[in-house]
Amino acid sequence: MSDDARGEHAVRRRPTNAERDDAALELARIRDRIDELDTRIVALLNERAVLGRRAGRAKTLAGRRAVRDPEREREVLLRVAMSNGGPMTQADLLSVYRRIVAATRTVETKDRGRDERSRDG
Repeated sequence: MSDDARGEHAVRRRPTNAERDDAALELARIRDRIDELDTRIVALLNERAVLGRRAGRAKTLAGRRAVRDPEREREVLLRVAMSNGGPMTQADLLSVYRRIVAATRTVETKDRGRDERSRDG
């Protein structure tokens, strides 16, 4: 019977030095890849914020007073949920996206305040 078949109570052999070295190299490669992804994610989040800023300006020009658009936010969250193939849970992914939407809304709100102050000044 294999270790996997015996479950949690199976006695595992200790990894060899070569296996430890291989695992350490793999961990370094994985962490490098995570760092690369984090850099790309930051760039994409900022690109999203720039587009949110543009959307805010377009809303203002279109005469919309509200920064928040609950229907649009529901659409975004639904689309995100539908595209989730895991392993991240829906709850965790939606929590991240709710925060992204809120941060984008903050950028838009600050821009509106800045625009209003420049018109009044």
